[in-house]
Amino acid sequence: MYKFQNINKLTAIFLFIFAINLHSANAQEIRILQGNDSIYNDKNQTCKFNHQAGKYLEIDGANIYYEEIENRGKPVLLFLHGGFGNIESFNDIIPLFCNDFHIIGIDSRGHGKSTLGTDNLTYKRLQIDAEVIVNQLQVTNVNIIGYSDGGIVAYRIAAANKILINKLITIGATWSLQDAATAEEIVADMTIANSKETFAEYYKYYQANNPNPEWDKFVKLCLEMWIDKTESGYPYKNIRSINVPTLIIRGNNDKFLSLESAVELSKKIEKSLLLNIPFASHGAFKSHPQIFEIIAKQFLNK
Repeated sequence: MYKFQNINKLTAIFLFIFAINLHSANAQEIRILQGNDSIYNDKNQTCKFNHQAGKYLEIDGANIYYEEIENRGKPVLLFLHGGFGNIESFNDIIPLFCNDFHIIGIDSRGHGKSTLGTDNLTYKRLQIDAEVIVNQLQVTNVNIIGYSDGGIVAYRIAAANKILINKLITIGATWSLQDAATAEEIVADMTIANSKETFAEYYKYYQANNPNPEWDKFVKLCLEMWIDKTESGYPYKNIRSINVPTLIIRGNNDKFLSLESAVELSKKIEKSLLLNIPFASHGAFKSHPQIFEIIAKQFLNK
């Protein structure tokens, strides 16, 4: 793991230069991937989540939707999406992994085609849902890629150690009570009333695809989850219980996960690596797929 004595501008510059050099050093590899089996090859564009091929599992009053892109005999790779999103949020990068992994995607409770049910929406609740599906599918030694809220859930799953995890990749995933306070400041002006306009694309998709759309309730519960400082929220102190190789990815302009928080997190997870991607924001894997592809594949296949 990379060790940092303190957090300052020198640290940020180091991470910036590291990512730039990494990108430059692998420029030839990127071009090769573009010509063969990478995200840029049209033949892999059919390897995506489609909200048609999946199944439902009833869990504590909600119907949770999941899909498998089957590649039996290969390692399992589970995708956990971010807030307001759904499994199709990963479709730009899913083709990167189709040849090497058996892929599973879960629409988190209330998201995509999964219903809300009657429970409160918490990170603990989403953790339990994911664990139930993994156990139902009888898969072991699973790899996880979690984005934003999905990464927070992935941290909780890894810390709980109830299912066997091989490796973990998170993107823009917060973890501490300070992160919860930051989220509270960011979403202070967000209301149920303005959410339909602010998140128009998500709202339109949700209304068209969710079997029991409850947008107002859904937004209210999401806002409460994002600022939850109880044990059902962010993993916080339990993060030290994570004992699996973990790749922490952060965009340098991410307003939810600060550089200071990301480096502190990397110190607390013993088997961790931290990648800070310059010019990227919260969804770094979307804006910089080339860098994500090289590092994620190397990490998972090492």
